[in-house]
This record gives sequence, C-alpha cells and structure tokens, in this order.
Amino acid sequence: MEGPKLKRNDYVISHRFINDYASGDRGISLKRNIKIEALHQIPLERQEIELVERKCIGHPDSLADGIAESISRALSKAYLEECGAILHHNTDQGEIVAGESQPKYGGGKVIRPIYMLIDGRATKQFDGINIPTDAIAVEAARAYLRDTLTNLNMERDIIVDCRLGTGSTDLRDVFKPCQNTPPRANDTSFGVGHAPFSETETIVKAVSDYIDHTLRPRHPVVGQDIKIMGLRDGDTITLTLGCAMVDRYCSGLPEYLEYKELLREHVLKVARQHTGRKVVAAINTADDIDTGSVFLTVTGTSAEMGDDGSVGRGNRCNGLITPNRPMSMEATSGKNPINHIGKIYNVISTQLAQECVAKVDGIEEIYIRLLSQIGKPIDQPLVASVQVLPAQGVEVSALSPDIEAIIDNGLAGITCITEKIIRGEIKTF
Repeated sequence: MEGPKLKRNDYVISHRFINDYASGDRGISLKRNIKIEALHQIPLERQEIELVERKCIGHPDSLADGIAESISRALSKAYLEECGAILHHNTDQGEIVAGESQPKYGGGKVIRPIYMLIDGRATKQFDGINIPTDAIAVEAARAYLRDTLTNLNMERDIIVDCRLGTGSTDLRDVFKPCQNTPPRANDTSFGVGHAPFSETETIVKAVSDYIDHTLRPRHPVVGQDIKIMGLRDGDTITLTLGCAMVDRYCSGLPEYLEYKELLREHVLKVARQHTGRKVVAAINTADDIDTGSVFLTVTGTSAEMGDDGSVGRGNRCNGLITPNRPMSMEATSGKNPINHIGKIYNVISTQLAQECVAKVDGIEEIYIRLLSQIGKPIDQPLVASVQVLPAQGVEVSALSPDIEAIIDNGLAGITCITEKIIRGEIKTF
C-alpha cells in the first residue's frame, strides 16, 4: 500500500516505486553512455609491489562506519513504516573520540568512556508526523556497538551523543518524484569498482573473515580491533597484524605470547589456502617484551584509549583499502540508499565488475567508473567508463558486447540495490 502524499522537500521514492522499477516496469528506452577501452598495463599479479589493507570491525574507523550504516538502515525502515517512503537523510559524518583505560592481565577497567558523536542530516517531520530520528539513531548505534564489541560495558564505557540536523533545501529538492523514472542524483560524483580480487586482496579479506567468524568465538582473547596490512613483494606475501588482545582472558605475558603465536599460525594457515607464494606473518610488532608493553585492552578496541575514528576513513565498500587500484574517497556507509551516488555508484560498480568477470571469459582485470551529474537520473550516468585488461590473445572488441550488456542491465535495475542495503545484505565497509 502506498504511503501518504509527500511534501515537496521530503520525497525520496515510494516503496511501491522501488518494487515497480526494480521489476522492470520502467516504460523507458535509454541509450547509456558506456565506454569500453583496453587497459595497457602490467597485470597487478605481475607487478613487483602490491599493498592491501583492511581495518576490521572493531577498529575505530570501522566502528564509525558500522554505526553510520546501522543508523541509515534504521531510519530507512522507520520512514517506510511511518510514512510509506524513505525520506532524505545522510548519517555519514560520525566521529569516535577515544577514552582512557587501564588494562591489566585478568581484567582492567575503562576510566574515561569512549565518546561517539552522531551527526549528519535526517528528515524529522513529514505531513504532520514527528519522526523521532535522534532516538532511532541512538538506539541503532547502541545496538550495533553491543553486537560488535561484546566486552564493552554499555552503561559505563561509552557515551553516545546525537546531533542530527536537517538537510539543505536544494538537496532535498532532488528527491522530488518524476513519474516512471528512477531517483535523481544528489551529487556530481563518481563510484569505482574492480574485479577480480588479487591473491593478496583475497587473503587479507579471508583472514579477517576467519578471525571474526571462526577464531574469536573459540578464543575471545582476540579482540575485534584488528588491522591487517598485506605486502606482496614479488612472490613473498607479508601480513602484518595489529590485534587488540582482551585482558580478562589472558593471565599474564607468557599466555599473551602464546595467543600471539596461535593467531600467527592460524593466519598463515588461512593465507596458504589462497596462494602458492611464500607467506610470512607478524603480529603486534610494536610490542616491547622486555618492558611488558603490549597491545592489551579492556574492551577489544583501541578506541578505549588513544585511537579516534571517523566515517569514511577506513575500508572502501569492497571491504579493503587498495592503493594499487583506483578508489573513490567517498564514505559509503551512512549515505542514503536512494540517490546518494557516493554509496550507490561505489556499490554497483563493484558488483558489475564482479559480474563481468564471472560471466565473460577472457577478462584478466576490469575497472568500472560511474560518473553522475546532480539532478540527473541515477540510472543514466554521464559516463560509464570501463577499462579492461584482456587475457593473452583476447581482443577487447570481442568482450565489449557482453560487458556492455551487463553494465546496461545493471544500471537499468539500479534501484534493486536500495532494499538490499536496507536489509543489510550489502556490505559498505
């Protein structure tokens, strides 16, 4: 059932329109500006140096991303329930300010709480309805923190402060509906995606997933705040991990060192499943064993003392930081899932790149850049630029028709992304 009529400045897109457009009831024939060209460079796997980084879920930057995205999803669901449409909002400006702690083996304490600032923009009134955006945001933030930082005392160890404002009139105006057309871009910006992952990229992500889903449930001493840095130097991959250990699960320095070695062994085991290259792993290289100065925490995150965090300063929407690849600097998390190009184009360009590699034989590497113009329909980028590094003996001209069809179809169904994001089916960091 459609919601009530929307005021001019608050309209995003009705729930019914999302479904109609995504299902193909568009009634529009478009010729999109898709440009495909050959990429003339050495494939990444044959370059001498490659760097890959991931900030895991408890890193202060990732915490800020996760909170921002959880708030956006919560607001979207509330808007749909109360108003029948997702209203204008962007919660991609959050900050985490570190507290102070006194960790010690067997269990320490947080002596000054972490401070989380929720800011950004949200629609607070609609057709006479007051929407409790601040309360929704705080509830979503605290729920995310509770689920992610299982050692955090939510009553004592963190302060969640909400300072959501309202959006500017011109940006809300681009949400006004046009019959049978998709939403209009809120910005002139671009999104970037690439595929396939290199061995080093695959390893860094696989190690992170293994720690989160397999190792930590067995060994809760391994905190959520982990940074993984991968270096491939020729045919040697070196993984450097900074891992916050949780003090209450560790009796002393000897046990701490045992857990470091356990983590190293598991990291090597996972990495070697994805490569035949030599792999080296180092854990908490700043530790000073002689003085007993080690990466020990009360809560499992460095945000408890000395390490701040910001939305958008960490992983890109593919879960990695990849300086050898083209990247957008946009914060994907927290942006509205309707027309914010900084979210939608980064997500869909990554998905389309992966789809092209999966369905079109002969692609060694592919890079997709989508550029919007503010106020224009999001399914009609100013350009969809595709760079292809073909496999040896393959001409790009032979690949182009299939690639263009995948990208054209993906853009035609771009609004499908919205509901997947709201349901949490698409990762943004």
